[in-house]
Amino acid sequence: MGSHQPAPRPSSFAALSSEIHACRTCPRLVEWREACADDPPRRFHGEAYWARPLDGFGDPTARLAIVGLAPAAHGGNRTGRIFTGDRSGDWLYAALHRAGYANQATSEHRGDGLRLADAYVTAVVRCAPPDNRPTPQERDNCLPYLERELALLERCNTIVALGGFAWDGALRAIRALGGEIPRPKPRFGHGAESQAGHWTLLGCYHPSQQNTFTGRLTEPMLDSVFARAAELTSL
Repeated sequence: MGSHQPAPRPSSFAALSSEIHACRTCPRLVEWREACADDPPRRFHGEAYWARPLDGFGDPTARLAIVGLAPAAHGGNRTGRIFTGDRSGDWLYAALHRAGYANQATSEHRGDGLRLADAYVTAVVRCAPPDNRPTPQERDNCLPYLERELALLERCNTIVALGGFAWDGALRAIRALGGEIPRPKPRFGHGAESQAGHWTLLGCYHPSQQNTFTGRLTEPMLDSVFARAAELTSL
């Protein structure tokens, strides 16, 4: 999948997940995700890392999709589930629990019992990138996976983009699916809202430690975005 070409729609989420897990398109990302697994920090010594690309996670009949940047090197790249096993995931799933989308507030590993209702969590890029900075080509290689997930989420009408990279990636995916994007292109911001195709796109600061430790993103700010998402999905 070297060029950004819309791919045939898979028959199921399972078929798409299998394709994502086997992807080795981006040499830099393959090398980095595997190097992180081979030399983990001391606190994770002895753990078997997933060290493969990640598919999305959640309710296949969801009306809400949440899009992040990429898996964390020692979060999803370790646990095999998006936003699981790191501080960003702690914030995200706690907020989804408060909003009624998750059955529990914690996300530690794939078998921890976490379930989502009416929400689906995914990302623009499926492998952990060095310094959390995918290249434009790596983004474009991965975008068809997001497009196909959105196509499979037939009831989805609202997308929460966690950060500017996810906002841009969601708009690109929507355009590739034939959705009309407003002009000028909507700008990202926390609480930003724009209609794009048949989706309403909501902006939210990413729950990274850089944002949560500094107070740029607070729990009430995160909760307000998901409260608005709940309003939109109930229309």
